[in-house]
Amino acid sequence: MAASTTVASMSLLTGKRIVITGVLTKDSIAFEAARLAQQQGAEVVLTSVGRAMSLTRRTARRLEVEPEVLEFDAADESHVAGLHDALAERYDRIDGALHAIGFAPPSCLSDGFLDAPWDDVAVALKISTFSLKSLAAAVAPLMENAPSGGSIVGLDFDAAVAWPVYEWMGVAKAGLESTSRYLARELGPRNIRVNLVAAGPLKTTAAKSIDGFEQFEGVWNTKAPLGWDVTNTEAAGRACVALFSDWFPATTGEIIHVDGGYHAIGA
Repeated sequence: MAASTTVASMSLLTGKRIVITGVLTKDSIAFEAARLAQQQGAEVVLTSVGRAMSLTRRTARRLEVEPEVLEFDAADESHVAGLHDALAERYDRIDGALHAIGFAPPSCLSDGFLDAPWDDVAVALKISTFSLKSLAAAVAPLMENAPSGGSIVGLDFDAAVAWPVYEWMGVAKAGLESTSRYLARELGPRNIRVNLVAAGPLKTTAAKSIDGFEQFEGVWNTKAPLGWDVTNTEAAGRACVALFSDWFPATTGEIIHVDGGYHAIGA
């Protein structure tokens, strides 16, 4: 009975080390995932890049324990080895990693699907899609030492249908979904899980850069059976924490919808 009491009182991520990308402001899903991961007992390290490093460091001070911020440019292949080496210098293992990296040039968003040039589309695909593979390559060797296996979680926006204004970022997310499945196949034998959290529309920094984002707000809350609050990132953050935990040991290649049930409803 004493052993059961001890297990029940433990936090979900006690003793785990989690790498979280994409923290810019406190309004981001990545920030909420970092906050909740710390609350659940994890040691967190953040990544950022270039001019965003100062913003990430400033936002990191709002967490209960200020984490270290390492540089990781998802568009630069040399940073894959750099991130791995920086983590290996500090830790003997990594238990989880959050991919919250996405960017598309303005020409790829709003109403520019037919006009977007390949060079801009290539940027969107490299940063928003291929970067999941890059992050996995950096952390996977360190996840092989994780006692309960590793867990890579990516942030998604349901790419099963075409959305207004999302345009080529929707294509990038479709690629992200496919990439996660191939990574699940490749990394499963190394006891590493790869899953996505498909959140409903949220007023994050990325969303604010999409002209016409407000089209999602009213219709989503009306159609989602559970309702939807575009300002509340906690539900998505909780899903990330759950996937980092030991409570999904046999789940990989999956997309967990955290959207109030919108994806399941027709007209």
